[in-house]
Amino acid sequence: MNKFTYKNEKNDAEYGMSALRNDLLEIRDLLENWVIWRDACHWDRFRTCWHPDGRMMATWFQGTPDQFIAISKEGFEKGVRILHFLGGSSIDIRGDRAIAQTKMTISQRAEVEGTLCDVVCTGRFYDFIERRDGKWAIYLRQPIYEKDRIDSVDPTKAPVLDPARLNAFPVGYRHLAYLQTAIGYTVKPDMPGLVGPEVDALYRRGDGWLDGKPAL
Repeated sequence: MNKFTYKNEKNDAEYGMSALRNDLLEIRDLLENWVIWRDACHWDRFRTCWHPDGRMMATWFQGTPDQFIAISKEGFEKGVRILHFLGGSSIDIRGDRAIAQTKMTISQRAEVEGTLCDVVCTGRFYDFIERRDGKWAIYLRQPIYEKDRIDSVDPTKAPVLDPARLNAFPVGYRHLAYLQTAIGYTVKPDMPGLVGPEVDALYRRGDGWLDGKPAL
C-alpha cells in the first residue's frame, strides 16, 4: 500500500503531534522575536510580530502596533530605555487561536527624585494570538504585573519617594509607575496583577478568545 495514502490512528496521532509542535515552536519564536526586535529597535521586523489591527497594552501606552512603534521610537530618541527579558512559556492552542503566557521582566532606567535608578518589574506577557493566512501573529498583548522594585544605580545613594504617589498605583507595578510618571508618562492605574479582579477578568477573556469570542 502506498505509504503516502495509508492512514491509521497512530499516523494520525503522530501527524497531529507534529503539527502541534510546529505551531508551538512558531509561537515561541514569535514571542522571542518580539522582545529582541523591540529592544534592538528593529522596527520593520518588529511590525511583523503583529496583526495590523492588533493592540498593545502597557502601563504607559495603549494603542495599535504602529502607534506603539512610533511612540517607542520617539522615546528611544529622547533617551528612554525600557528592556525585556523572557522566561518560560505556557501556550494553549485551539484551532487558529492561541493564548500564550510568558514569564518576563521589564527593566527601565531613569532619574527618580534626583537619583539615577533601575526599576525591575516581574510578570507575564498574556498574549492573544491568531493564525491568519497561515501565519501566527499577536492580536493583543496584555502584560500582567506581579511585583517590582527600585534600586539606585549608585549604591551610596537612595531616592526619597513620596509615599502617597507610590501607593496610588497597584502593588505589582507601583515603582515602575512612579518612575514613568516622573518622566512625563500617564500610567494606566488598573492593569492586571498577580491576583485580583483585573487578572480574573483577563483569564475569562482568554478563555473566550479560544472559544472564538472577541478579545476586546
